[in-house]
Amino acid sequence: MDRRKLLQLLLTGLVLPTSLTAQAAQAVRRVEILQVGGKTLLQLELTGPIKASSFSLDAPARLVIDLQGATLAAPLSELPLEGTPIRALRSGLTPNGELRIVLDLTDASVLASIRPLQMIGSTLQVQLPQITPTPGQQKMATADQRSTEVPGHRDLLIVIDAGHGGKDPGALGAKGEQEKLVALQIATLLAKKINAQKGYKARLTRTSDVFIPLRKRAELAQRLNADLFLSVHADAAPRRTASGASVFALSEHGASSSMARWMAQRENEADFIGGGLPVAMQQRDPVLASVLLDMSMTATISTSLDLGHQVLQRLGSVAGLHQSRVEQAGFAVLKSAAVPSILVETGFISNVGDCRRLHDARHQYNLTDAIFAGVDSYFRKRPPVGSLIAAMVAKAPA
Repeated sequence: MDRRKLLQLLLTGLVLPTSLTAQAAQAVRRVEILQVGGKTLLQLELTGPIKASSFSLDAPARLVIDLQGATLAAPLSELPLEGTPIRALRSGLTPNGELRIVLDLTDASVLASIRPLQMIGSTLQVQLPQITPTPGQQKMATADQRSTEVPGHRDLLIVIDAGHGGKDPGALGAKGEQEKLVALQIATLLAKKINAQKGYKARLTRTSDVFIPLRKRAELAQRLNADLFLSVHADAAPRRTASGASVFALSEHGASSSMARWMAQRENEADFIGGGLPVAMQQRDPVLASVLLDMSMTATISTSLDLGHQVLQRLGSVAGLHQSRVEQAGFAVLKSAAVPSILVETGFISNVGDCRRLHDARHQYNLTDAIFAGVDSYFRKRPPVGSLIAAMVAKAPA
């Protein structure tokens, strides 16, 4: 999509005609999905007509619907989505207090087939293509009915990012030890660990000593619809005495500490080394700024913090902790609006003791065990619908 057109949609939305608006607050009392005639219809039954607008995003593919002066009184989580181009539905409030419903789509190509919003009486209708149409048969499922279809039992996909690489060595130890090599070793071990677990699969952003721009790493996770993006590092600090592991998530509103700010600045410098656009310039990009304001970013950061806390708890017994909480800062590599993302500093390569342990094979194995234990703990408490982990949790004795 053209950047200017996307910006216009983000700023103004596709507003319905004035005749469809109403002053009084309305409630979405029923949500249903119909598959008929080779198309998918998402219908929101309201207590009265409303003013609605929409815009789309293609990295990853989403349709965002804003309902002015409306509240949600029907669940979205139990809608069976098989055969539709919708991966998931979620809701929240915009900064202006409007109800926002986000449709995560299976592919960006779906966006071209979405028809304009229609208000038919008190029902708002969204028309999308049908992925697997059933000829001559209408299929309907409502939000107050539980699906009887067997879930897909998919594996959870974890994208593992080994920090730095190629012309960017990352932090250096006292004897010239390079962060990029340690990060690749630990990331590779972690990927093997994950691939050996039932219900999980891993994908590495790099498998050798090559340079990859920070944004490309996050884009891979978005393109693959990953369940988690996890970036592995072993940074340095101004004080050689600094030691222990840390976990970071993205912040939209500044760093949580001076150390978090300093680390983010160091990590973000990788894009300068690679010759990409300066991070500051990218942050001034109005399209990116609009995406960061999207409700999904807030939800993604919240999930990242919860997941990061689980990982941090496990790392404490293996590597000690530099900070007892998940820190936040503007890490460029974590700026995904749809994929929960955390950055794990496994230790300080600038600290003699940490550096020695980071190069020890047994310690590397212990680190990967701890990281996976935290990830697994989170997903077993909040298993994604349709995943094998969700099916396993449901069958487990109480």
